[in-house]
Amino acid sequence: MDGSNNPSAAPVLILLGPPGAGKGTQARMLEDSFGLVQLSTGDLLRAAVAAGTEAGKQAKAVMESGGLVSDEIVLAILKDRLAEPDCAKGVILDGFPRTTVQAEALDDLLAANGQRINAAISLDVDDAEMVTRIAGRFTCGGCGEGYHDTFKAPVVAETCDKCGSINMVRRADDNAETVASRLEAYHAQTAPLIDYYDGKGVLVRVVAMGDIKAIAADLGAIVSRVSA
Repeated sequence: MDGSNNPSAAPVLILLGPPGAGKGTQARMLEDSFGLVQLSTGDLLRAAVAAGTEAGKQAKAVMESGGLVSDEIVLAILKDRLAEPDCAKGVILDGFPRTTVQAEALDDLLAANGQRINAAISLDVDDAEMVTRIAGRFTCGGCGEGYHDTFKAPVVAETCDKCGSINMVRRADDNAETVASRLEAYHAQTAPLIDYYDGKGVLVRVVAMGDIKAIAADLGAIVSRVSA
């Protein structure tokens, strides 16, 4: 059964975007505004393992052996999660699918529930600007306040404006070379998904380099449209 013939089916959205594009921030804002539930692969796996579900036990065994959790297990966990009451208003998938094979399997799973992908939203970024944005990030090791070399430097160099700590922390992978490599890998892996959802007529592109609230407004308009 195709969700397009079931107007009462809860909307299912996919957020596509490279690390640092703001997927997590925007997903949380959509949760607050529309009552949607963000479902990330990592969180799903951890919750299923903690709950001791059948699929969670399978995932735990694979992870403890150092293997990669199969698509079948991830889909089983996702199926269980979609059946929970809080997903009744709709969900935002973050981090899944990552391949067209996963996308096709997800389509089959949703169709069995009378649902479909209502929109695959690509948060489009400028790679060069993203390198600058991510590579310049650092945080206060004392209170966690975030800073940036270019956009939000502390008033006194290397000293936190909030708590006065001089313990500033930078993530090891927040450097220009690593960020550029991650962006290149993202585009290579995601390009087939962009084509896949574009071919299905559900791809929506949103420029994600501007003001956070403006981006949220664009996403909100999309959610309102596909939920109508």
